Amino acid sequence: MAGSTFQTNPYDLYKLLEDCHRGELQLPDFQRSWVWDEDRIKSLIASVSRAFPVGALMSLDSGGEVNFKPRPVEGAPAAANQVSPHSLLLDGQQRMTSLYQVTLRRKVVETVTPKKKKVKRWFYIDIRKALDPNIDREEAILGVPEDRIIRTNFGREVVTNLSTPEQEYAELTFPVTQVFDWDRWQDGFAQYWKGDANETVRETFRKFKREVLENFKYYRVPVISLDRSTSKEAVCVVFEKVNTGGKPLDAFELVTAMYAADGHELRKDWYGDEMQKGRHRRFVDTLRPADSETGIIANVSNTDFLQAISLFYTRERRREAERTGKQGKELPFVTGNRQALLSLPLIAYKHYEKKVEHGFMQAAKFLHMLHIYRIFDLPYQSQIVPLAAIIADIGEAWEHQANRAKLVQWYWNGVFGELYGSAVESRIAKDFTEVPAWLQGGPEPTTVSETTFRADRLKTMRMRLSAAYKGMNALLMKEGAQDFRSGQKFDHTVFFGENVDIHHIFPQDWCKKQGIKPAVYDSIINKTPLSFRTNRIIGGVAPSEYLAKLEKGDKQTPAIERERLNSYLRSHLIDPDILRRNEFEAFMADRQKRLLDLIGQATGKATYVGGEQEEGVDVEADADMVEAGMVIPT
Repeated sequence: MAGSTFQTNPYDLYKLLEDCHRGELQLPDFQRSWVWDEDRIKSLIASVSRAFPVGALMSLDSGGEVNFKPRPVEGAPAAANQVSPHSLLLDGQQRMTSLYQVTLRRKVVETVTPKKKKVKRWFYIDIRKALDPNIDREEAILGVPEDRIIRTNFGREVVTNLSTPEQEYAELTFPVTQVFDWDRWQDGFAQYWKGDANETVRETFRKFKREVLENFKYYRVPVISLDRSTSKEAVCVVFEKVNTGGKPLDAFELVTAMYAADGHELRKDWYGDEMQKGRHRRFVDTLRPADSETGIIANVSNTDFLQAISLFYTRERRREAERTGKQGKELPFVTGNRQALLSLPLIAYKHYEKKVEHGFMQAAKFLHMLHIYRIFDLPYQSQIVPLAAIIADIGEAWEHQANRAKLVQWYWNGVFGELYGSAVESRIAKDFTEVPAWLQGGPEPTTVSETTFRADRLKTMRMRLSAAYKGMNALLMKEGAQDFRSGQKFDHTVFFGENVDIHHIFPQDWCKKQGIKPAVYDSIINKTPLSFRTNRIIGGVAPSEYLAKLEKGDKQTPAIERERLNSYLRSHLIDPDILRRNEFEAFMADRQKRLLDLIGQATGKATYVGGEQEEGVDVEADADMVEAGMVIPT
């Protein structure tokens, strides 16, 4: 039998990154390059800083039957192009590229924010936070703008200035570019904090070096090396497995295996069997329209459900600790993170499961009240977890008018603050802790107090995938928008019966003929919910023409009296006179103001109208993701 064509060896991370820098380790040229988002980069830095595994890499030795064209890791110096690599990285491209760019490259890193904005970032470690065992390590990793100044209040107030080494020393904030070579930085730090009075600060850095920086220095990565005798067929199989292949074990599967040891079938709870529906099926059927396959909470996953239960369990543990007199850093966190899921005892799961299931079902009712009926129109899937947990916690009290009004305000702040798009675990735990307290007279939750909606954001809301875009559509329906043709409000029955969707007010064809760019006419400002039949009547003509057509009527549609049609338009926050004059720019300015007022009412916050642009450049969407190209099956 032939011998093995691969071996697994641990390699020093620093050596691998140096190999990337010199061009000794490169990528196959056909591997698509893309930029990792800021939160994933922070998570990667945090894992290495704690000596946690980040997964194995897979490489292929050069010079064998499989001869790919190589290309250096992004950001490597030009000289790397002249080197013939000794091996190619088949799996781990993004991990190695990100680690290389934040450490050895020593240049600002291009990345993407949770709001899909292209930005440039330097990465730092907050020394004090990194040494605090009660603070999640990811919170100690900072992404800092290119000028190394962190600002707030839309760029008007400097929070942290790291633009010189002295300011880094003063803030006890360590640059990730120095994690493999900290001597010079340490010398400057020691000089800055010299004197007997500052011995404690110097000792803090020495402790940071031992507990954090040395993890980078001694970090080793398992590398599966395919030698040059590996056949083409074997390499193809590897690529199938690496790029599209087996799903890794998730938390639900690991918890299932643990509960099975105690004789409980968690999988059966979720998926059911021939005798009864599982929880997943019950969620799919909750408030499911007769002609639809799914209801609004059908995409709640098994880990979402466990996460909600974990919030209750960890909060009870925190309360128990408080009762025993513990305080401050001694208290365990309320959390639904992966580690909490894996620590969730079976007895806690059984104790909370029915209560939490009811919370999710009531959350579906809440979403319908906000005129959010389809998963397609749901702003954030992730926000259902705290919503369900909060409702489960307060029980029937959520239906009392004052509580419901606050819940609605919290929900819209999450949507228009765009706070549930990325890195949501800490946000979920905060809301679960803070919102019920707020309902009982406590302070505003941070999701409400932190939200500010910018006027210019409306202009850039063009994507069907944007949470705020979907939220704007639901708010208009909740406000009582009436269909231009039928005058019907978009309640649940009309919504599904008339196949309502978001459509242009100034039609695309008309806008194109006027030379207006898609980036302008595709904005949510120029869109509103309308029935499929009404949109067919509108067609591609000027508003004055389609309004005249609606007033005149035809065999299928009765004539509409002019003032009544004007009232329908006003229900969409449209000025009828401006629309009838086909004044596109005046319409956009007027409706932007009206929509901002509506958002302000929903969030209970004044919207921010200012001259400063939001940081970053909009990431160009793939053609198949642009809203204009997305169609709901009829």
